[in-house]
Amino acid sequence: MSLKEQLRTDSITQLKAGNKMELTTLRNVLGEIETREKSGKTPTELNDAEVEALIRKQVANRHETAKTYTDKGISDRAAAEIAEATFLEGYLPQALSDDEARSIVDSVMAELTAERELTMKDMGSAMKLINAQVAGRYDGKTLSTLVRAKLA
Repeated sequence: MSLKEQLRTDSITQLKAGNKMELTTLRNVLGEIETREKSGKTPTELNDAEVEALIRKQVANRHETAKTYTDKGISDRAAAEIAEATFLEGYLPQALSDDEARSIVDSVMAELTAERELTMKDMGSAMKLINAQVAGRYDGKTLSTLVRAKLA
């Protein structure tokens, strides 16, 4: 079952259970998916990776909105945004630990170093290989810092 199908199935389950916050959150995400699929000249079907990226963006937006509400002293709305973000995070793969991310960086850099001496010009190719393995489960800025340290 694709992630989009899982979201649809879960929205029906949440509707039957009467969970308004979860249902509304899922409907918002499904609406965003449909908008993305229908926008542009030719309609497209989002794959699981694209749906995950969309959910990550939704989670980040909710955290940012919660921070804004907290700064303005509207704690009940901030709590609601955090609850929605936490609910959506359940649809994302488990984040990598620092050690797991370092291990991936070390292994990719070792493979590349075996071929030839690396320079900062190799940063892009290294990041491309690392990001393929990490797939959004770790902070890109931190990964970039780890790679720079290996290339320096």
